[in-house]
Amino acid sequence: VETLSSSEAKGILNVIKQYAYALDTLDKYDHQCLTTIDYHQISVEKTQILTYENAIEQISIWKKFQNGGNLFGREKDQSFKSSLNSIYQTVGGKDAYPSIEEKAAHLLYFIVKNHSFVDGNKRIAAGLFVYFLEINNALYKNNGSKIIEDNALVAITIMIAESKSEESETIVKLVVNLINKNN
Repeated sequence: VETLSSSEAKGILNVIKQYAYALDTLDKYDHQCLTTIDYHQISVEKTQILTYENAIEQISIWKKFQNGGNLFGREKDQSFKSSLNSIYQTVGGKDAYPSIEEKAAHLLYFIVKNHSFVDGNKRIAAGLFVYFLEINNALYKNNGSKIIEDNALVAITIMIAESKSEESETIVKLVVNLINKNN
């Protein structure tokens, strides 16, 4: 058995420290103890509402910008309106999703899973997710870096698309943990 030198051990420890939050989140996921309680970063009273009209306007802009084609953003039914309205629902007079992060995570989940559009569901969901975070001043960390990197957004969106409906609560909690200001 080869022992590590002091500098090698320090190097490994440094890497572990840099990824401590990720490793802790994975541990919580494995033990089914992810929570959203600690991540109510912005008060609900300050929430900027993403209206149906505003969302459709954003989709139209993206369609032109990305050369989305005739089917991009074409609604199949009323489920898109339902996805938007669901993040603002209340239970017993209190917000079902009290934080910006919870609303954003559910918005991403609902739009991906409801598959409301003929084409562009994942792109629209991811785009509206980051747009919602932006209009609520939650897209960037205090140091100016993005709250979620491009590759993580792609991975999360695909993870949601591939997940089973009975995993919804865990998936949403995972997203909240990945986009909070502590990450």
